[in-house]
Amino acid sequence: MRSAAASMMQDSDLKELIAVEGSMEAEIIKSKLESFHIPVLLQYESAGRIFGITMDGLGKVKIMVPLSFLEEARKILAE
Repeated sequence: MRSAAASMMQDSDLKELIAVEGSMEAEIIKSKLESFHIPVLLQYESAGRIFGITMDGLGKVKIMVPLSFLEEARKILAE
C-alpha cells in the first residue's frame, strides 16, 4: 500500500532532490520538507535497508519530490 504522499505523486513526476547515507538523515530532511507542505518520497537502496549497512552506497536513500516542488525544496535545504 502506498502512502498518501506517494499516491499524490506520479512516479514520472518525481525528481531526485538529494541522496543521503542512512535513513535517519533522510527522515530528518523529509520532515523538514513536509513542514513546508512539500510531498516527499524516500527511495531506499534495498540491501542497506535490510541489513542496516550504511557504507559504500548500501545505505543510500534518494529523496524524491515532485518536479513542481524541486526548486522550492532546494532553497529550503540551502537555508
